[in-house]
Amino acid sequence: MELIDFFIRVFLAFTLGSIIGLERQWRQRMAGLRTNALVATGAALFVSLGAMTPDEVSPTRVAAQVVSGIGFLGAGVIFKEGLNVSGLNTAATIWATGAVGVLAGSGFLIEATIGTVAVVTAHMALRPLGYLVDRLPHKPIQTLFNYDIELIIKSEDEVHIRSVLLKELQNHDSAKLMSLKSQDLDDPSFIFVHAKLQVIGKNDYAIEKIVRLLSLEPTVSSINWETDSWVGD
Repeated sequence: MELIDFFIRVFLAFTLGSIIGLERQWRQRMAGLRTNALVATGAALFVSLGAMTPDEVSPTRVAAQVVSGIGFLGAGVIFKEGLNVSGLNTAATIWATGAVGVLAGSGFLIEATIGTVAVVTAHMALRPLGYLVDRLPHKPIQTLFNYDIELIIKSEDEVHIRSVLLKELQNHDSAKLMSLKSQDLDDPSFIFVHAKLQVIGKNDYAIEKIVRLLSLEPTVSSINWETDSWVGD
């Protein structure tokens, strides 16, 4: 590689990284002008080394190592506080800036410029679009819980227990009966009843109330319940 080529590649990487960093600095993000300029320049320098020593190091292998290193750098700007995660956009920007530097250092100057335009456009044009989408009315995601109630009752009381359960469910709009099955046991005087309920949101209190009411029935010899959850549309 000629010295002038090396200078052009590194200078372009520095310039393009600075352009990306300028937008970040203007928005007062933690990785601003200098960080993005250094990331792009460093990536270009590493890839240029591979191009200058083709018999020693493969340029694509060097680029792969640069990507891994920038990944660790980006991970350092991601913070998690409780349920909130911040720094994802900054980390993604550093990663994209590294890609721009790799392209410039590899001699793909036009491609590196196009990449820079894409990164800056993503920040400046997609930001108001994202705010607009956030303000649109949307259906909240509802967590649905499946509850299983199992009873062992006397056979002659099956109809009564079913009617008690169905009557109690009418008082809970969020609960829906999915299935109600009966099964004979070895002892013909008893029967196994399995009710599967689906409830919007976790509502153990309501289920416990139903179970407590059923347990008061004199013919119920055994009762238990359990739950699992899944996210609906």
